[in-house]
Amino acid sequence: MESYLFDWANLLLRWLHVIAAIAWIGSSFYFVFLDKNLLAPADPDLKAKGVDGVLWSVHGGGFYHPQKYMVAPKTGIDSKLHWFYWEAYTTWLAGFALFAVMYLWNAGTLLVDKRVFDWSPVAAGVAAVGFLVVFWLLYDGICRIFKFQEKTIGALIVVMVVFGTWLAYHLFSARAAFLISGAMMATAMSANVFFIIIPGQRKVVNTMLGGKPYDKDALAVYGKQGKQRSVHNTYFTLPVVIAMLSNHYNFAYNHAHGWLVLLLLFVVGVLIRQYFVLRNDWHLGKRGNPWPYAAASVVVAIGTIAWMIPTPSANAVNEAALPKVVDYAQLKPILEKRCYLCHGATVQQNGLRFDDENVVMAHAADIYRQVVVTKNMPFSNATQMTDEERALVGVWFKGLSTH
Repeated sequence: MESYLFDWANLLLRWLHVIAAIAWIGSSFYFVFLDKNLLAPADPDLKAKGVDGVLWSVHGGGFYHPQKYMVAPKTGIDSKLHWFYWEAYTTWLAGFALFAVMYLWNAGTLLVDKRVFDWSPVAAGVAAVGFLVVFWLLYDGICRIFKFQEKTIGALIVVMVVFGTWLAYHLFSARAAFLISGAMMATAMSANVFFIIIPGQRKVVNTMLGGKPYDKDALAVYGKQGKQRSVHNTYFTLPVVIAMLSNHYNFAYNHAHGWLVLLLLFVVGVLIRQYFVLRNDWHLGKRGNPWPYAAASVVVAIGTIAWMIPTPSANAVNEAALPKVVDYAQLKPILEKRCYLCHGATVQQNGLRFDDENVVMAHAADIYRQVVVTKNMPFSNATQMTDEERALVGVWFKGLSTH
């Protein structure tokens, strides 16, 4: 029953996390587009109202006319004021809950890889959470110390991401390291919204709508801080997404220099985001075509793929030495050693129990695909299945398919 509930928690939390992330990223991308495409109004009535930027757009059979005010509208706000923040909070809360269910609850097998670093599951779990907290504290401190010196802040953020990713890869299992590296930035993104952007906006709104005189320059600081953190979030977004996706592909995280693979993917994400941010200015004639950023992202991606092309290793399985046929009796010791931890008498994740020959035969194709083709199982290779054992599973399955 525990395993059954665990699987449902995994599924539902992952679903909630993805839905909230789509809503958050979608609204974030839309407002970046909006800011970049607003034009000064030509209509005297709009100018008289204090409108600083306008945009006409069409969608779903209707015309939309967004207007931006840098100060409180002179005519007041005559409808509900919508705040965008629950998307960010829900994304982080669902993501952390999923991380707790998947990794912290199973820290001994999913966080700890004794070949990398031999420590207790509790210590690994505390350290994993510590990565998220420390990254945010350092990042926030840098922004507060250097104010709006964006080149300095950007350089220091790069150093933090590089060091954090490298360190995670040398402390945790490879798959967990990918996830933690992305979660560091994701935590900073949500914390930006919770601690900086929304509180600042609330102060601005309450002051502007309070009916009393106020210092525009003093309020402008909150807007500038919010804008700064929002821009940072924009460039964190695609690296976070690729970190969350790539930890499902063992060819990436199991590479000898997996931390460098992930950093290169981060670079691709930042370049792509930069292209789309600048593309808005280009369409309005404010700058040249930003195609070099798109081209650079393609070059880095292709270069990474070429660099990672597998080459025969000294430890490669000698297929000629493998038996021609592997029956269930020969397969069973491999299942006992590598699979029963999650699919045995005690735990049956996904409702699968591989100490039952009938179940194994019924799911032979799935076992072959997950163990041999994608190598996604055992999860994070927690039980350290060898390449030779995977090859034997392949021989077993191919023997079945010939009958």
